[in-house]
Amino acid sequence: MHINLKLTAAALALFVASQGAFAQVKKKPVVSPKNKPAAPEAQIKAAVLPTDKNVIIGKLPNGITYYIRQNDLPQNRAELYLVNKAGSILESDAQQGLAHFTEHMAFNGTRDFPKNALVNYLQSAGVKFGADLNAYTSFDETVYQLPLPTDSVKVFEKGFDILANWAGYVSFDQAELDKERGVVLEELRLRGKNAQERLQLQTLPVLLNNSRYASRLPKGKEDIIKNFNLATIKSFYEDWYRPDLQAVIAVGDFDPKRVEELIKQKFSGLKNPAGEKPRTEYSVPATPGTIVKFATDGEFPYTLAQIIVKHPKTNVKTTTDYLQNMRVALFNQMLNARLNELLQKPAPPFLYGSASYGGFLANLDAFSSVVVARPGELEGAVKTLVAEIERARKFGFTLTEFERAKQNALIQIGNSWKERDKTRSVNFVGEYQQHFLTGQAIPGIDYEYSFYVSNINNITLAQMNALAGKFISDQNRVIIVEAPDKEKDKLPNEATLLSWINTAGKTVTPYVDNVSTKPLMEKIPEAGTITDEQKDDSIGVTNITLSNGVKVILKPTNFKNDQVVITGYSFGGTSLAADQDFTSASFAGQVVSSSGVGEFNQIQLDKLLTGKNVTINPYISDNTQGFSGNAAPKDLETAFQLINLYFTQPRKDLDIWQSSISQTKSLLANRGLDPGSVYQDTVSAVMNNYNPRAMVPTVEKLSAASLDKAFDFYHKRFSDASNFTFTLVGSFNVLSIKPLLTTYLASLPSSNSKETFKDLNMYPVSGQVTKTVYKGIGDKSNVQLVFSGDYQYSEDNNIQIDALEEILNIKLTERLREQESGAYAPGVNAHYNKTPKSKYSITVSFGCAPENVDKLIAATLEEINKLKQNGAVQTDIQKFAAEDLRSTQVQLRENYFWTGYLAGGSQNQEDPHRIMYHDKTVAKVTVQSTKEAANTYLNGKNLIKLILMPEKK
Repeated sequence: MHINLKLTAAALALFVASQGAFAQVKKKPVVSPKNKPAAPEAQIKAAVLPTDKNVIIGKLPNGITYYIRQNDLPQNRAELYLVNKAGSILESDAQQGLAHFTEHMAFNGTRDFPKNALVNYLQSAGVKFGADLNAYTSFDETVYQLPLPTDSVKVFEKGFDILANWAGYVSFDQAELDKERGVVLEELRLRGKNAQERLQLQTLPVLLNNSRYASRLPKGKEDIIKNFNLATIKSFYEDWYRPDLQAVIAVGDFDPKRVEELIKQKFSGLKNPAGEKPRTEYSVPATPGTIVKFATDGEFPYTLAQIIVKHPKTNVKTTTDYLQNMRVALFNQMLNARLNELLQKPAPPFLYGSASYGGFLANLDAFSSVVVARPGELEGAVKTLVAEIERARKFGFTLTEFERAKQNALIQIGNSWKERDKTRSVNFVGEYQQHFLTGQAIPGIDYEYSFYVSNINNITLAQMNALAGKFISDQNRVIIVEAPDKEKDKLPNEATLLSWINTAGKTVTPYVDNVSTKPLMEKIPEAGTITDEQKDDSIGVTNITLSNGVKVILKPTNFKNDQVVITGYSFGGTSLAADQDFTSASFAGQVVSSSGVGEFNQIQLDKLLTGKNVTINPYISDNTQGFSGNAAPKDLETAFQLINLYFTQPRKDLDIWQSSISQTKSLLANRGLDPGSVYQDTVSAVMNNYNPRAMVPTVEKLSAASLDKAFDFYHKRFSDASNFTFTLVGSFNVLSIKPLLTTYLASLPSSNSKETFKDLNMYPVSGQVTKTVYKGIGDKSNVQLVFSGDYQYSEDNNIQIDALEEILNIKLTERLREQESGAYAPGVNAHYNKTPKSKYSITVSFGCAPENVDKLIAATLEEINKLKQNGAVQTDIQKFAAEDLRSTQVQLRENYFWTGYLAGGSQNQEDPHRIMYHDKTVAKVTVQSTKEAANTYLNGKNLIKLILMPEKK
């Protein structure tokens, strides 16, 4: 259950910056020229887009709309959604925050499911609260999601009772409501009470032009949440939860006729209120000219600028809308490709930059450009971003850029079309939701693919080059600058900022497209041979050993039509780097992965791979090195060529090295301002026995790091292929893939070194330890309780820890959330590993009010003691078993699951058949076994308490 704010520009910038400045855009699968569906006429006339014939759309006499689609993936599963055209925008002054509170109350008692009966029932059916069973509230809608099994008719059909109860029969029990006040306030504390929230309160009134949207944030007002009465929230529910504003969406593996009967049966009795209120459509008034807003906060670690130009929204309903949508997507792709190239300079002009045209809010679209500056370099960042946009406006795009963008667009739509019979049910829900909320067309993938193939070449370069001029304007424009308080004196004034923007790009020259026409691999290697082959028909696996010692695990599947997942590993990793070389070694995998291969730098390589569905990335972790990636079957040879080249011809790129070091230094500059980062640094230190390798690198260590050392370390890690095991899972034939294995893997250099990792003793500290970090002005605390110790790695022990994790999750949600009303989302995370040494840790984490820290820690330990004394109650064991077995059923038809299962099993030398008797392993979880597990793994001998508290005043 959460709040959804559809204001993504700043959030996206911050997210990318916090994740590191070196993320790479993954390539999408390519269109096969074979078996294309028939295309519509080439000449486009404005016509209403058709509605996908595979979805049943109906409306009951009371106004409820429904969407039904039969879909087989995942098997025996369905997605049921209730969509309400009612969000925080409809709240009265006295109801601010109650749209979101209503969503909470729907889980706390309805006519047919009093108090917590609904959550209990669904957990017993294998539906996980929070992960599967959830909801969100936004400005304009509230949406409930209910994924259910369909192999139990009783459970599945009960789902429509639940949706109907949410739609019209929430009970609003006074005692439950009063308990939920604390839970909602804790959710607001968890998601807010931080720099981002404080900055948002400064900037949203400007961005939303003091419209109703600016005063109706879904989170509401704390004093109202604490003090509203029952009548106030019931009036919101009765006014706005009504059939003519509701839709039921059902997609899954079921009989659609039966589902339609159930919807009519369960929802026809709902009635609209007498004298219903009109559902007003609110807007954000246009702003003449440009408004500039500066906002700072003492805990904000970045300096960023946003330029937002608002435009009337276009909902795609006609063929001309769709064609324009295609143009916009091509424009966004080409412009951001240019901005991403700038990050590969030795001294990148910004930490992150993006610009795109898309949906905004309240019937508006926007051209939003965002740049996160390096410390002290806001002027250069803003000017570079604006200049790049101005370059596109002045000179347009090149023909080669345009052709690549069209290929990538066809790749994307083609992949969706190829997988049309393997599309997960949840993927359809969003489309139907938007059709109900905004009228956006749902023509279906057959039509969309046909339209793309037939019309993409009707889009001209001149049309594309005119878009920037349409998007860019100094009218209805808002410019926002956010920065740390300490940078306030260095920020420009409004006139200076506008002069940067107005003069940027005055001297730009046309973009030069740097492409190479050489083949990826000039000379095909001399092939090796297969020396051993073992088939295991019970799990559909073939194990192959090549002449140079490389091992390959192959599992052909039909789970996807156009996907092969590839991983490879060998032991060693940065554990083999000397302490003085560790910083250099820690960058080795990332830098080489971003530097291209052979004669091609990364920019050239990305362009060379246009039209191919292939992603291969080398990596070096603590204890292993290897590869991760995927490819379409037709591009497997390219994938193997990339693997071979990353072994034999990795590229040493000084620009990428300098960019990586420079960006990392910039991210460190203000890291200490953010309470979460400071807290996490302490957590990492304690959890890794204060090993310097677990600490954030200092500027001095970064300055002392060397590309030569990093590149030499990479070479050593990939010099002996005999230690490598590769796993391939997906749409391929074992016989046809063998020539690729012998040519590109069996030809790799090998010395049979039998190298392995070193144990560096990076484990949680022993004994009972409490570390309290005092940082931050927000009224919020974070707590982690970590139990750890030695472990005997086995399938039986693993399932007991898994059960302990889930049962403790259930108990702490009941205790800390429902009973104490003290934490919104307490979580338990169990981790166990066999390498480098068999160890386990179980971490309980929650956020709460500072004054409740001790009370909630005591409550947590009390629940743990109950488990140690009595074991779990049988109903909680049944909930764990139901969730585990149902999730396993779905995973067994996923390529990524099998890749991890087979590769992980290889690393840990586990029985590859263990999945076949998994249900019997789960059955070993009993009341007695959970008692024994609690006493073994939660004994408290090694207990670390990690607490974040606000700064002492």
